[in-house]
Amino acid sequence: MITKELIARINALAHKQREGGLTDAERAEQQHLRATYLADIRAQVKGMLDRVEIVDVVKEETPLRPARHTQKRR
Repeated sequence: MITKELIARINALAHKQREGGLTDAERAEQQHLRATYLADIRAQVKGMLDRVEIVDVVKEETPLRPARHTQKRR
């Protein structure tokens, strides 16, 4: 879960990195915190998109279905 403490620690490590660099332990902690933050953001966005419904012209509610990928990812 994203907390104020998580964001504060990410920002503190980012400032320290810009000012003089990080130790290996701090760099590993920064990567872990960023990965946690991104995973939470992705889960929030996915949760919102899962609840989206499209209302068509005749006012029928239809859940948003995953798009079929026609292009291959590179």
